[in-house]
Amino acid sequence: MIIGIDLGGTKLATALFSEEGKLLSNGVISLDGRGGEQVGQLITEQIKKIQGSDTQPRAIGVSIPGISHQKTGTVWAPNIPGWESYPLLDEIKKVSGTMPVSIDNDRACCMLGEMWRGNARGCKDAIYLSVGTGIGAGILIDGKILRGAHDIAGAVGWLALDKPFQQKYIQFGCFEYYASGDGIARLTRDILKNESGYNGVLKNISANSITAHHVFDAFENNDPIAIRVFDECIQYWGMAVANFISIFNPEKIIFGGGVFGPATRFIKDIQAEAAKWAQPISITQVSFEESGLHGDAA
Repeated sequence: MIIGIDLGGTKLATALFSEEGKLLSNGVISLDGRGGEQVGQLITEQIKKIQGSDTQPRAIGVSIPGISHQKTGTVWAPNIPGWESYPLLDEIKKVSGTMPVSIDNDRACCMLGEMWRGNARGCKDAIYLSVGTGIGAGILIDGKILRGAHDIAGAVGWLALDKPFQQKYIQFGCFEYYASGDGIARLTRDILKNESGYNGVLKNISANSITAHHVFDAFENNDPIAIRVFDECIQYWGMAVANFISIFNPEKIIFGGGVFGPATRFIKDIQAEAAKWAQPISITQVSFEESGLHGDAA
């Protein structure tokens, strides 16, 4: 059996799998504002809990929302306070014994999951666009994950999709600022600040409390602000995907993460937007699909 751990910006998911990929058990824990060593300790506590449940796991795989430095075992995760160069591998080895441990970024893990058990089976060139608290892309080129010279390839939240540059893009990047899960909430707050005469459901929610869930709920009720927000997000998602298609000529674009999810209803609209921008032959050769593994891909 194999332990799978998926750390997100707000929660930690754990699972026990057979080597064939059968899910045997799983659980989810909220981070509740934890940062630094507290998150590392939470991960090791869950490993010890699984080890103490009469199981004999053979390996541990960990997905993290940022950069996993393969040479040092340290990780960088912008949504986890105190994880600028966190020694996660050393932390896990304190409890893993002789078991092999593999740590990778969530975008690569999602792509690998889809290759193994999801909608990228049989693909050699595909891209997994993960939109959750942040945004990343798992990029499959000729059957191999593209990692880059320093393990940072796929950090597409920093795609420049607007001008001029603004200081608010520094932490997240332009694309992520507007079109991630947190970005949906940020964009909604920005619009509400400048909107007079609006009396929809979002007006009754404290600006600092608005989440993407609120905006999706408002969209279900034809709220004009929510419709405007998702019209803008569709443009950003479509522009980004068009760039992927023009650069990489993939067989598939797979949409996943917590936002896709409820945003899968927009995939055809994203495809139509991408068609305006992408290389005209390549756009006709790619399929747009939702994740086959949904929240379990990483």
